[in-house]
Amino acid sequence: MEPCLPLIALDGPSGVGKSTTARRVAQALGWDYLDTGAMYRAATLALARQGVDLADRPRLERALAGLRLAQEGIRIFLDGEDVSEAIRSLEVTRNVTPVSADARVREVLVDQQRAIGKRGRWVVDGRDIGTVVFPSACCKIFLTASPEARARRRHLELAEKGDAPPLAEVLADLQRRDAADTTRAVAPLRRAADAVELDSSGMTLEQVVDWIVARHRAHP
Repeated sequence: MEPCLPLIALDGPSGVGKSTTARRVAQALGWDYLDTGAMYRAATLALARQGVDLADRPRLERALAGLRLAQEGIRIFLDGEDVSEAIRSLEVTRNVTPVSADARVREVLVDQQRAIGKRGRWVVDGRDIGTVVFPSACCKIFLTASPEARARRRHLELAEKGDAPPLAEVLADLQRRDAADTTRAVAPLRRAADAVELDSSGMTLEQVVDWIVARHRAHP
């Protein structure tokens, strides 16, 4: 049996607050945070800027071969450019699902994620961290919330950036992404058999962080 990797895998659907939660958990533990979702968003932005269609295999493979991503603290860099804000745009949000579902994209990014995470002491969030990327993680959490609660949180986040569409549109987009994420052929969103599910619909961020930290520290 593969030894347990000292790493917290935090999976869950769109808009549940995985990234914010993972950053806070990492801070509480004195660990590092790896934002895999941001990596897929950055790849989506890179392909859009180059006008690369997923159906154009030669161009896609060339673009992926030249993909240079880096994370410094909570900032994400694409070819040396800080794209932390650009990757959170509504346009990237609408296009990241098909990009992240593409097997060629996932192969490149999963290899990068495993190389980074193998030393342990990371908190990593995504949709297939506990099932595919780090199946030997010592602590696996499946963080969820109702679609309505997630839509309200996402709407507030966009409103604070001055880019808020109607709440109904945000909800519809989340439901579309849920359907795509759970039915895609490659690494679909699902709870790992050994993951603990946490419904955060009625919880504050602080309560969620405290729960996960306590869960991790309870491990032998």
